[in-house]
Amino acid sequence: MASIRELRSRIRSVQSTKKITKAQELIATSRITKAQQRVAAAKPYSSEMTQVLSELASNSGSLDNPLLNERENPKRAGVLVVTSDRGMCGGYNSNVLRSTRELLSLLREEGKEPVLFIMGQKGVGYFTFRGSEIADSWTGFSQAPDYSDASTATSFLVDLFQAGSGTEVDRPGGDGTLEGVDELHVVYTRFVSMLTQAPEVRRIAPLVVSEDDDDEPSANSSRNYTFEPSADTLLDALLPKYVATRVYAALLDAAASESAARRTAMKAATDNAEELSRNLSREANQLRQAQITQEISEIVGGSGALAT
Repeated sequence: MASIRELRSRIRSVQSTKKITKAQELIATSRITKAQQRVAAAKPYSSEMTQVLSELASNSGSLDNPLLNERENPKRAGVLVVTSDRGMCGGYNSNVLRSTRELLSLLREEGKEPVLFIMGQKGVGYFTFRGSEIADSWTGFSQAPDYSDASTATSFLVDLFQAGSGTEVDRPGGDGTLEGVDELHVVYTRFVSMLTQAPEVRRIAPLVVSEDDDDEPSANSSRNYTFEPSADTLLDALLPKYVATRVYAALLDAAASESAARRTAMKAATDNAEELSRNLSREANQLRQAQITQEISEIVGGSGALAT
């Protein structure tokens, strides 16, 4: 049985941990609102981009763009995995990584070679520890991503896809070359609610220009656009930006999901710390009361012996 001194030391340690988890919970709560606002603010641009591209596609003479065409016998598939840079967010990362493993297994069964691209330090650490080869990685912005973060990654990924397997593409910064890919997939976490975040797997190339499931359908599906220059030229210019928009939307969803998962995990940790502190305090009080009772019994017994 632990002594009173040990129990009090454990109580102080648990209370210190509780302060940390409570602070993390409050920080995550404040970030959720900002992340949701950023998701909402990005939706009008994404919806309008989708509408414009749909009109361009319908007015284009031909849809012979590499980003829209399926490849014959695809050999290599790029997989972009979006994880967090920090931990303490419950099963957020493990759910994404489990979906990634399932996707990698499916691609291998189809005879395709997966090529890993990682966003977030946790994903980099996970695959590095297991000896998996990472083609490229981007870290440091999981909680507050900018459009430039998505654009930097997608510009390289789009170049790889347009080159295709069998063609070498220069890495950014001149750090060697990498063979192209025939497909691009993204694995991220979709924000459903404060308590629910679902891992999502999407193919972003070859892409199908369509509105997201949760977007409201346009009241006027066809608009009277006048394109300058030609629709084909604009389609070639805007499709890479559309891919970047899809990846940016995934990063914003993932950021909101990360904060929500961290808030849930830290609240559970705070509640557990509070319960453990109560139990330890009760145990310490019971032990102290037993010691007091024993001391009183010894005093009474000694007094009785002296009286006789």
